[in-house]
Amino acid sequence: MIATERKQEFYEALLDRNTEYEGVFYVGVKTTGVFCRPTCPARKPKMENCEFFETAQQALLAPYRPCQRCRPLSHPNQVSDVVRVLVEAVENHPEKRWKGRDFRELSVDESTARRQFKKRFGMTFIEYARARRMGLALKNIRSGQSFIDSQLSAGYESSSGFRDAFSRIMGAAPTLLDDRKILKAAWIDTRLGPMMAIGDESALYLLEFIDRRGLEREVERLRKRTRSAVIPGMTEPIRSVERELGLYFEGKLTAFETPLFLLGSEFQKSVWAQLLKIPPGETRSYLDIARSLDRPTASRAVARANGSNQLAIVIPCHRVINSNGDLGGYAGGVARKNWLLEHERRGEG
Repeated sequence: MIATERKQEFYEALLDRNTEYEGVFYVGVKTTGVFCRPTCPARKPKMENCEFFETAQQALLAPYRPCQRCRPLSHPNQVSDVVRVLVEAVENHPEKRWKGRDFRELSVDESTARRQFKKRFGMTFIEYARARRMGLALKNIRSGQSFIDSQLSAGYESSSGFRDAFSRIMGAAPTLLDDRKILKAAWIDTRLGPMMAIGDESALYLLEFIDRRGLEREVERLRKRTRSAVIPGMTEPIRSVERELGLYFEGKLTAFETPLFLLGSEFQKSVWAQLLKIPPGETRSYLDIARSLDRPTASRAVARANGSNQLAIVIPCHRVINSNGDLGGYAGGVARKNWLLEHERRGEG
């Protein structure tokens, strides 16, 4: 049963189509007999006609039928047929430079592809395909292939165009990559919405909700501080955390074992180490963390270090609250923070 005070919160989220509440609740509409996601594009019902549920199963048992517009029984970020077909086409011919006729041959509308890729990946299809070509070019350059051969294999006739595109995507010109690391970025779907994971073959560097405010700046800061190029791709640590997140959201995992790369000061790392000691289902205040570090006057510094954590859920900054018991802030949104804490408490029970 959802508390009365939360119903108003959920209704406001419904009116705003707030993505932070995706997976947190479902709404049954008494006048239509359907239930929806918080982000459903349909016309919003009056408060008195809404019934809120924590799970789709509860809504089905109420009984409500699933909305045909927002499809609450499908994953909120389920890949469309258009995206799936084009991703497969790129993987079959990753070196290909796409033209209008290529879309027609697949019976895909070019503007639809652009719109759906922008919504799903934050980049257009052409940008996605170009990033894939650049990944191949980078691999060739690092394996010793000449610059001109890499340029041609990536489908660029102009060396200046190749350099500009390479720099925009990779963060470095091809001739400057000798001493740079390569990090790969992947999209991970979760119960609470999509997350971005960045890692190399040995560790996970970043895990954040896609709609986190300032995520672009976080990625840019990571890229510059590690002198890395970030390209679309998958690594074993990313696969590992994707598996572990699945188990976590099913209530079957409480401690993550994916290897982590911690990018921060010694003080920040000491704070993050304390976060890892907080048992699932429990919370600590910023003051508690400061005292555990023998720095009882450093609560504000602890709060800043907590906010600088780039590995959401895995390093559980969501378990830190204000001394008065209020949840406090959370980069992924307070609704998600509350859901994560309740989820872990249920697991402990």
